[in-house]
Amino acid sequence: MSSSGARPDTPVPAEAPPSRGGRFGRRRRAWLTGTVVLVVLVALIGGGIYALGRDSSPPLDEARVSTIASGVVKKAIGDLQSAPAPSAVAYQQILPSLVEIETERSSAEGDASGLGAGVIINANGSIMTALHVVEGATNIRVSFVDGTKASATITSTDPTNDIAVLQPEHGPETIVPAVLGGGGQVGDVTYAVGHPLGFAGSLSSGVISGLNRSVTVKGGKKLKGLIQFDAAVNPGNSGGPLLDRNGQVIGIVTALANPSRDGYFIGIGFAVPIGTAGGAGNVPQK
Repeated sequence: MSSSGARPDTPVPAEAPPSRGGRFGRRRRAWLTGTVVLVVLVALIGGGIYALGRDSSPPLDEARVSTIASGVVKKAIGDLQSAPAPSAVAYQQILPSLVEIETERSSAEGDASGLGAGVIINANGSIMTALHVVEGATNIRVSFVDGTKASATITSTDPTNDIAVLQPEHGPETIVPAVLGGGGQVGDVTYAVGHPLGFAGSLSSGVISGLNRSVTVKGGKKLKGLIQFDAAVNPGNSGGPLLDRNGQVIGIVTALANPSRDGYFIGIGFAVPIGTAGGAGNVPQK
């Protein structure tokens, strides 16, 4: 006996009699479906779809299409013009992490005060800055953007790269660490944020002018591997963040070039790349 095919004694079911829900119903539904498709096709060929037989709009001719396209373009341009500038977005990103650093030093010539900047780098409220901002200070006081003030101590240093990490006695009510970025390229837009000449929370913009620069600073120390940029910086910017267009920290401002030695900006600033600076604060490298 073959293993395929139906058994001879297997009964074959009789065909069910037609009913309203059977073959007749299927034919009626098919007719209705065909009618609907035909109506839709006629509407499309006529120049548009009309809601439930109500002619609410004229066909889309060339002039109307041009008007609609012009309106879309105009709205897009308006949206772009109303959007905040990239510099404003970057500034708002870094502002909660920005720190003002005031120092006091005592010497044979008398007491002296100093001003610099820093940036919060972790959830513990640790602050990264330039070493020369706090080196030799007898008192370090930090101020956060929410108005909180606290004393701070140096927890680690990297003299080779002019980097220091501070720990405040207490942080702001909400600690917001900065987002640390990668390296930039020559020509990339960059922003410097700090407190130049005592003007707290100032932003300046420019571009990265060069990479892997070397410069000799006070005391004859030579710093290497620096980012050169042309965003304006002055005393009070030292230790502050250098940002990319997204508001991520790509460097820590450390020095400016000034042949006259009067300490003010003439167009060339330098920053320690964040990948190098992060070693002093055990910041995870990207």
